[in-house]
Amino acid sequence: MGLCASGTAGAASLAQAAPEAGRQGSLVEANRREGEAVLDLADAAMAGRPVASEFEIGWRNDFFKAQPGTFVPFTVTIDRARVTAARALLYVRAAAHGAAPPRLREGAARFAFDVIFPVELVAAAGQPIRITRGFAVPAGVYDVYVVVRERPADPLAEGKRHLRAAVLKQPLTVPDFWTGELATSSVLLANRIHTLASPLDPDDLLEQPYVIGTQAVDVAAVPRFRRDRELIVVFLIYNPTVRPDKRFDVQVSYHVFRRGGTAESAAGANGDHPPAQRGEQYVSQTVPQRFNPASLASPIDPAAGQPLLAGQGIPLSSFQEGEYRIGITVTDLLSRKTLSRDVTFTVVGS
Repeated sequence: MGLCASGTAGAASLAQAAPEAGRQGSLVEANRREGEAVLDLADAAMAGRPVASEFEIGWRNDFFKAQPGTFVPFTVTIDRARVTAARALLYVRAAAHGAAPPRLREGAARFAFDVIFPVELVAAAGQPIRITRGFAVPAGVYDVYVVVRERPADPLAEGKRHLRAAVLKQPLTVPDFWTGELATSSVLLANRIHTLASPLDPDDLLEQPYVIGTQAVDVAAVPRFRRDRELIVVFLIYNPTVRPDKRFDVQVSYHVFRRGGTAESAAGANGDHPPAQRGEQYVSQTVPQRFNPASLASPIDPAAGQPLLAGQGIPLSSFQEGEYRIGITVTDLLSRKTLSRDVTFTVVGS
């Protein structure tokens, strides 16, 4: 009796396992076909063949020093009304500018970067879909190919509905932050910054690229801020002069200009701030920031590659509505080298 019962149970288990194994195999094959489809679209674009895009892909990016190379956080935007699925595959390929497409998929030369990200096509009401990711590459000139292709709700029913897709070719010149010269990252305008319990693993930065150490920066999707908000400016400073005793000294000043006014006269430009550009009026400045071992709460060694995190919060309650520019001046007080950065934003009603 026991053997008979055991054999019956085993047969039943095998009978149940066979369809499940078959389904798993079918899922693997369906996922493989999805991956091949996005690679084929990128290959066609890279070869210069016409590729029909069924919606537009917007692109913006920033640059940070990476270990090694340069880290490129980016955001792609899609009109939610133009897609019909809830999920998609996002493929990103960074290839040297002018490189030929691979002739064969197997054994083809690797690109500087290529990864397929499964993504959700979600957006707040009235807002476009925004997908933020990042990648690291050596400094140089690239063509970045971005493919977004819808995924079916049921992978095994892929052939039963049309899946929309789009391709973007984005030229990209990636700066070199490893020259030893004073430099900064891209300047970010943020809604807020919050502190994480610990730094992210390097692999997690691909999907959360605006985490700097333990500081998670919520970058503003568009540079428009209400008057009841605080504008937050964030960037990193690289390669200041460091003496043998590990002393460094950097000063950062922020000057605000309003566009749409009458430019100052030459006499006005000789004051304690940079000159206004044509069609601007000087508004205000913040107290200059100093970065040196005595002013920092935690020790930092720029000679070991650690950057200086600079930031400034500017309340906007006293600002009129309109367009503004912040002129940022970074001065290495030991070498007397300076560099300037500009960032623009718009103030709207509360």
